[in-house]
Amino acid sequence: MEFSSVGLLGVEATMSMKASLTKTAGAASIALLTLAGAASAEERQFEWSVTGTGTSDYIFRGLSLTNEDPVFQASVDGSYGIWYFGAWGSDLSDNGQVEIDFYTGIKPVLGPVTFDLGVVYYTYFWDEPSDTNYVEFKLGAEFSPVKNLTLKPVFWYQPEQQDGLYAEVYTIEGTAAYELPTIGIFSPTISGLVGYTDGDNADTFATGQDSYTYWNVGLALAVEKFTFDFRYWDTNLDSVAGDTYFGLDDERFVFTASVTLP
Repeated sequence: MEFSSVGLLGVEATMSMKASLTKTAGAASIALLTLAGAASAEERQFEWSVTGTGTSDYIFRGLSLTNEDPVFQASVDGSYGIWYFGAWGSDLSDNGQVEIDFYTGIKPVLGPVTFDLGVVYYTYFWDEPSDTNYVEFKLGAEFSPVKNLTLKPVFWYQPEQQDGLYAEVYTIEGTAAYELPTIGIFSPTISGLVGYTDGDNADTFATGQDSYTYWNVGLALAVEKFTFDFRYWDTNLDSVAGDTYFGLDDERFVFTASVTLP
């Protein structure tokens, strides 16, 4: 088997980029932990909330995880100072499969930027706990360069787990949200997201491709404790019949309604 010099250079460049991203994330994590220690003097107060959500389709990074069926989702969230924690759950299909995610992290503030250093543990249940659970790490930031505009860049890292069942994956996302003037009782916000995810092999996403791009754009209407979201999703995946996500990675409109208490 022969490899061209261009191909080898491409592989080396990709490996170099991944190594650089990992080192950068590590350095940023250490810096944020230092900030967390420095923030110990800030006022701390325990806060909590419960959210119930109904959605026409559960989309995860551009892919439908519910065969385009509507499902109910719920979360319980808490925070104390810069530390946050919670659990989120969703029905996945009509055979009783459920996903429950546990997450925690810190959100230190440096000037106009709020950082987010966290970890998510994804778990799956059928009639009994599944052995396909995995962990993902998060490094994000949130800031407003101009009034009413909020930007959120996020870097996700999923290490190889379960003896190779889950490959190493890098994901970069960017979200922009602009709050519009109030219309009657509604507070509208228009927002969009672009993400790119890259796995170690072509089987990572069960599509024959080792990376892809996904995006969405939509309008959220908030009124008191309720939020109604209308969103368009799409990816650049070109799956074929027989692929796990064939027909579940193309363009679609998703409607979501949620209520948060207290």
